[in-house]
Amino acid sequence: MQLEVIKFWNLCNLSRRKIILCTALLLTSLITYGQINNKSYNYLDFQKKPYYFGITFGFNNSGYRINHSPSFINNEQIFIAEGASGPGFEVHMVTNLKIGEYFDFRFIPGVTLVERTFEFEDALGSINKTKIESVFADIPFQIRYKSAPYKDKRAFVTAGVKYAYDVQSNSKTRQANTQIKITPHDFQVEVGAGFQIFLPFIIVSPEIKFSQGINNILIYNDNLNEAKILEKVLSRVFTFSIHLEG
Repeated sequence: MQLEVIKFWNLCNLSRRKIILCTALLLTSLITYGQINNKSYNYLDFQKKPYYFGITFGFNNSGYRINHSPSFINNEQIFIAEGASGPGFEVHMVTNLKIGEYFDFRFIPGVTLVERTFEFEDALGSINKTKIESVFADIPFQIRYKSAPYKDKRAFVTAGVKYAYDVQSNSKTRQANTQIKITPHDFQVEVGAGFQIFLPFIIVSPEIKFSQGINNILIYNDNLNEAKILEKVLSRVFTFSIHLEG
């Protein structure tokens, strides 16, 4: 199972640029089509539906926010400790329930692949990196507020909470005593914004989102110097996604 996940992760890394390029071309084509047909008011057909479903594809940049422990000040081996962000990919299913004209309740479960790194620098300037690759099963709930429609388009803002479980946390590499350990459970708050483009048979919604962890995901280990100088580690994720709903 672990080998299959790593192969999939490497495949995503190799094809990420192609995926981004294809997504950008598709989005540009859809926006152009919507502008040409800006008098059709396709949103009227979707407004009749109390709920609808869809799928989401997203690219993320994920990292750690680190708080140092008191022992970091007197540590003679590590002079700098910080988190570095890395790229990721995600796929989610969308369930959207309308609440009146301007509000939606959204349930968007899915899978997210992220790559995050701890960086430690010693007095000689040598940098030691600990990379952590995770595969999260996400359970997010969101409330979305939408503006009044104009020419088959409308802007929106969204906020919510998410629980994420790292299914790769039980790998042998992640359980090694020589590596910083992170709990598989992560709770996050999320805020985002975007806009909807109403086409004849589908709603295309580009969105940017920021997610901030609210629980300390560090597992303490006094026997490991790199872990001993850390007091709190929080997750932080920036995401660009495309929702396809209808």
